[in-house]
Amino acid sequence: EMVRELFSTLDDSQKKRIVLPYNHGAGKDGKGGKLTRLGMYNAAFGGTKLEDVYTKPQIELVERIVKAMSNGDDGYRLVSRGGTWDNTQKFSRTGAHIFGDPAGKEPWAFMFSGHHLTIRCDGNFSDGVAFGGPIYYGHTPYGYSDANLFYYQTKSVLSVFEALDGKQREKAVVKGSPGEGDGSIKFKKKDEERPGILYSDLSKDQQGLVAKVMRDVLSPFRAEDADEVMDVIKKTGGMEKIHLAFYSDTGKAGKKEKDAWSFWRLEGPGFVWNYRVLDHVHTYVNISSKLA
Repeated sequence: EMVRELFSTLDDSQKKRIVLPYNHGAGKDGKGGKLTRLGMYNAAFGGTKLEDVYTKPQIELVERIVKAMSNGDDGYRLVSRGGTWDNTQKFSRTGAHIFGDPAGKEPWAFMFSGHHLTIRCDGNFSDGVAFGGPIYYGHTPYGYSDANLFYYQTKSVLSVFEALDGKQREKAVVKGSPGEGDGSIKFKKKDEERPGILYSDLSKDQQGLVAKVMRDVLSPFRAEDADEVMDVIKKTGGMEKIHLAFYSDTGKAGKKEKDAWSFWRLEGPGFVWNYRVLDHVHTYVNISSKLA
């Protein structure tokens, strides 16, 4: 409703700058190309900042929308990186775009972007895609320091590794890197092998630790999105199909010997949570019941 309210306050000159067709970026006849609304951006999309387009009351409404996309005050603290918006530094330097027409009956999406952040909401139409598409979040401080607001997620996943025995660790540890960006969150085909140790190969206690990791990574985001993620997992085979991998990319810049992993990754059918720890956090997420 708040996105519809925002849309209703836009004049024509504003709409030209921040409202795009729902399928913007698609190729001819809607095939091929890359949909703009599904991108992961590291700054205000297109360089169009809130303060360049929106009025002060509209910016306040955008802030209310982003708070509603977060899981309470603590979720907003994480999404906003303690109110700093990371190197964006001010909320008014972030970006907010609308795809489609929220006033009509057709699909639409609201996308919010800034430094180390792309999140969206999609009008709650049911298409089996969590978060309305891939999301991106991160934070600039060193990934293994308490100054990094997402370090609690890595600490949670490290508790799983500490609980693994020798043979399990051999399965869980992967050499190299899963990469970053769009390519790092493509779904594997049904018969393709996934890296890491399978949830169903863990003991009950270990599975409980992985379940906590799942709760922790979902904790910044509103309950409706977290529920949709768990619904997708259920539809695509359950937690039993999820793999957990730790990447030992020894050449990673800024890596300290005690900080073993440059990436960790949760992956299953229609599910990728690709988390770069070093030298600071970049996280790429793609969750959908529409399988490869």
